Amino acid sequence: MPILNSIVAWLNVKRMSQINLMRRYPADVQLETFLQIVNQAAPTEWGRKYKYREIRTYQQFQERVPLQSYDDVKPWIDRMRSGETELLWPGEIKWFAKSSGTTADKSKYIPVTEESLENCHYRGGKDVMAIYNDNFPENNYLKGKTLTMGGSHQIDESKESYYGDLSAILIQNMPFWTNFIRTPNKETILIDEFEQKISRMIDQTVNEDVTSMAGVPSWMMVLLKAVLDRTSKSNILEVWPNLELFIHGGVAFSPYREMYKEIIPSASMRYMETYNASEGFFAVQDDPNHDDMLLMLDLGVFYEFIPMDEFDKENPKVLTIADVEIGKNYAIIISTNGGLWRYIIGDTVTFTSTFPHKIKISGRTKHFINAFGEEIIVDNALKAIDVACKNTHAKVSQFTAAPIYMQNKKSGAHEWIIEFEEDPDSMEHFTKSLDNALQTVNSDYEAKRYKDSVLTIPEVHKAPNGLFYKWMKKRGKLGGQNKVPQLANDRKYIDDLLEMMNA
Repeated sequence: MPILNSIVAWLNVKRMSQINLMRRYPADVQLETFLQIVNQAAPTEWGRKYKYREIRTYQQFQERVPLQSYDDVKPWIDRMRSGETELLWPGEIKWFAKSSGTTADKSKYIPVTEESLENCHYRGGKDVMAIYNDNFPENNYLKGKTLTMGGSHQIDESKESYYGDLSAILIQNMPFWTNFIRTPNKETILIDEFEQKISRMIDQTVNEDVTSMAGVPSWMMVLLKAVLDRTSKSNILEVWPNLELFIHGGVAFSPYREMYKEIIPSASMRYMETYNASEGFFAVQDDPNHDDMLLMLDLGVFYEFIPMDEFDKENPKVLTIADVEIGKNYAIIISTNGGLWRYIIGDTVTFTSTFPHKIKISGRTKHFINAFGEEIIVDNALKAIDVACKNTHAKVSQFTAAPIYMQNKKSGAHEWIIEFEEDPDSMEHFTKSLDNALQTVNSDYEAKRYKDSVLTIPEVHKAPNGLFYKWMKKRGKLGGQNKVPQLANDRKYIDDLLEMMNA
């Protein structure tokens, strides 16, 4: 093992040198990426429409190419799925990552080109391991196998294309040799029915030497609990004693941190967050002592940022990496080697550092509560829940929240449904702690709560165990990259959940 780790470390030297240059010269790296993808797309129908051959600067690009929502780009994607070529990116696109998003049931189909597969998603995955090896050169994860939890893929015969969760597309297209370092086998990982997948995964993995895991924290926790139920073990280390690393992404890890510490009671267990969306691999946690992520600027993605106080304006201010500021909330705009141009991805981030540029995912452009001008974002909610849990010795597994609208002369409020892994000492204390913490982290919410003038104290419901799992199953959204919508500015989700609770 020391010899193998030395070889891997030697192979990573060049890449770590490139990453360090990216940390020091972000604007230069982004300019190179920008020019490369614009030049590659110049011969396409989109490139000809916006005269890409004449573009030399960011300003020209921003003046010519309008900001795009999914609805704007959908007609182009529909044509690509039907077999048309040379539209948004050179060549024929055969794979599309299906994403239902977190705020609507409507499916989105994100093109996955050969370039985005190889030079963004796969290269990002290699960067995760390069950074891990750089941080922990004496690791042993290569001694065993990686437990991988993915989605499913399907053939769309009517449109001559393939679609599925991004994780399934990555697994389907990986080289054959990865089968020797991954468990379970590809056929099991790609099973569509979630509960059947869980059962088969347990069959194939409990006797393997699992040293690392990769997946979404919520769905991985479902699997790990099922493993313990099947094996009658008290913790995961009794099943996989050499487990040392969990590479996670898709949802915030903070609500699950204590649950993972309990189920994997090892001081040497390591966790690495990644930001790998259907649209591209964007960021990776590069410092084990901090939970922000390094924005990867040389993987074929050109970034722009809209300050959220400008987002709803007709002509919002749009910034490049050279102009962002620490602590401000931005909507991400991407142009990629997957054929997306000035595409509003729907996520929001805050920068925790520049030089190097590091981010935290703060929420969604449509995943917030702002019914009364309070502007609560997911980051606020997670911080407040963390405080409330610490104050009441609770652990939260899932939650969602929505506004209670003003009626007659009554003030409004927020309504929460929370499923606990461990119940709080007192629901009243938990609710007050949650409310006070929200006021601490969000001055707009604090102002609306002043003397109950606009908002009264939140109404918090304790959900029965398994409610969110049953709700996601009812909606056909178990597993994969499906996520529980944690905040909504309307009552669609919470009313559905309340109806299930009261049935």
